[in-house]
Amino acid sequence: MYEPRAETMSQDERAALQEGLLRRLVDRLLEAGGEQGRRLRAAGVDSGHDVDLASLQRLPMTGKEDLWSSYPLGMLAVPREEVVAIHGSSGTGGRPTLVGYTRADLALWARLCARSLVCAGASPSSVIHNAYGYGLFTGGLGIHQGAVELGATVVPLSGGMTSRQLRLLVDLEPDVLTCTPTYAVRLGEAAQEAGIDPGRLRLKIGIFGAEPWSEALRTQIEGLLGLRALDIYGLSEVLGPGVAVECVEAASGLHVQEDHFLVETVDSESGEPAGEGRPGELVFTTLTKEALPLLRYRTGDIATLSREPCVCGRTLVRMSKVLGRRDDMLVVRGVNVYPSEVEQELLSDARLAPHYVIVMDRRGPTRLIVACEQVAGGDGVRAEVEGALADRLGVRADVRVVPQGTVPRTEVGKAVRVLTWSEGAPPLAGLG
Repeated sequence: MYEPRAETMSQDERAALQEGLLRRLVDRLLEAGGEQGRRLRAAGVDSGHDVDLASLQRLPMTGKEDLWSSYPLGMLAVPREEVVAIHGSSGTGGRPTLVGYTRADLALWARLCARSLVCAGASPSSVIHNAYGYGLFTGGLGIHQGAVELGATVVPLSGGMTSRQLRLLVDLEPDVLTCTPTYAVRLGEAAQEAGIDPGRLRLKIGIFGAEPWSEALRTQIEGLLGLRALDIYGLSEVLGPGVAVECVEAASGLHVQEDHFLVETVDSESGEPAGEGRPGELVFTTLTKEALPLLRYRTGDIATLSREPCVCGRTLVRMSKVLGRRDDMLVVRGVNVYPSEVEQELLSDARLAPHYVIVMDRRGPTRLIVACEQVAGGDGVRAEVEGALADRLGVRADVRVVPQGTVPRTEVGKAVRVLTWSEGAPPLAGLG
């Protein structure tokens, strides 16, 4: 579902559209009378006519804490009877972050997921092997609805049951694989273990999201599965998958669906604009959602934005791969380190398997321990990897080379790669 009217309009035309939608959103929030409306009035905004794109940065922000404090559905902007679906993500203390959807929200979500699939190279004739998890998590059902909207054939595998996944990858010959990047690695390794050459598979495109992943991991996945690996971005609070996606032509930055979302990057500490091309926290305004519209929602994800022209012809702003999360940043002896920086270095080394664990050891002076699996090379690998990490990070990491198969594989979704080690048993054997 390529929509050139929305994806290739001029910047002036898009700005006029966004400004009108922003004013309507502000009017809706004021009328709903909830916390967002109260904050707008406190900021001196009494009508949508009081705002424009130039004044966006003076408007109040929202965050996950607002959703938690109004749990379960206290921030709805529609009557409860109009909510036809609820999705969400994990929260603190066992309390999830819940998001409501109206029928119009679900239709919009399906449409944007279909648009994203096409941007990434899928078509109505595609067979889409969907190994994202189904349920409260938005990944599986979002891609599923998008595939149906597109008119493609979707195979709803969800996560896990890897042997069955491999069987259907061979038998049904899908051309598109959708799952988390860590599960894509698991599928590729399982195919090798089963003697399935990538050439036997008919996969052309992989659309991987739900966790930050590096360019080095892209190379690993493409080698394992023989496909073009592309990134997709979304979060349940904003909509789900379909907020942004890489195009198959360039695979260089994710096109944000700007006719439905305003995106900014801000300094995580001050909240001031980060500036184009500079890393900052992604902030989204949902311009067209009904059940749970959000004004300037702080995602916690760190990325850069660029308006450089793209070879695909889309004029949508592009965001980089997520560099990390605000709350995942590690501070080691005064140096800020993102796990993605560690991953990029480790996975660039062909002597290491694409599995690792980062441990923050706080039993004394904070130190960074990196456990990785070695598959080739001699005794000098550990010292060389330590040197390479020190050059990239600006801080020394203790590298532990562990036997292949030691680091847990993920069978469903996100892999836990960062552990905090205080008193108690070590998370992996051999880390002393």
